[in-house]
Amino acid sequence: MKSTIDQIFALIAEKHLFIETLETRNSDSLDFHDVSVWGVRSALEAAFKAGVELGASMPKPTESEIGNT
Repeated sequence: MKSTIDQIFALIAEKHLFIETLETRNSDSLDFHDVSVWGVRSALEAAFKAGVELGASMPKPTESEIGNT
């Protein structure tokens, strides 16, 4: 089963870069893609937003987990 992060990456690749899978298929025509710069930018923005949302939903570390400095 894919991890949540793998699922997010796959969704972003499909939606923003029109890449149907991130699995290696050992074929240049299937594993290499021409993508627009605006598609790359859109995918990076989506990944950043997903990271922010995922980070915001995670529990905050306690002082003991951070360590006293």
